[in-house]
Amino acid sequence: MSDQLTHFDARGQAHMVDVGGKDETHRVAVASGHIRMRPETLELIESGRHRKGDVLGIARIAGIMAAKKTAELVPLCHPIPLTHVAIEFEIDRDDSRVLASARTETRGQTGVEMEALCAVQNALLTIYDMCKAVDRGMCIGEVRLEHKSGGKSGVWNRSRPE
Repeated sequence: MSDQLTHFDARGQAHMVDVGGKDETHRVAVASGHIRMRPETLELIESGRHRKGDVLGIARIAGIMAAKKTAELVPLCHPIPLTHVAIEFEIDRDDSRVLASARTETRGQTGVEMEALCAVQNALLTIYDMCKAVDRGMCIGEVRLEHKSGGKSGVWNRSRPE
């Protein structure tokens, strides 16, 4: 890992990193996060009885859409051709939360970490939006990168909880 912030030039001005000289490689990123809620809200989601419909199905589509729009949302992010986006959810009844993960892939000159993080965040925000009428106290947390591979820096995996 570098000790330099790459989105600033020698004069300290923000710029988009030049990736033109980098090799194209298969790049993968996985991000995760969760949304905690009241048990009654989780039951509505899990049972499919929420009056707005399939909360997790809609959140999955929202996550995929966010991954595709990341360069429009994060100012210095490169627009990249995604080859795969997958959003998964897991119900955690013990802690009354929905766990979300996103896997993004491309074959290109820059990584897909921001796309995975954006996908998770938007999927969780969509769950909040769809359920806020019954539970405004929901809390989104621990959105973080779990894995990245490809490119010159190779493979990185989260080695410990933070």
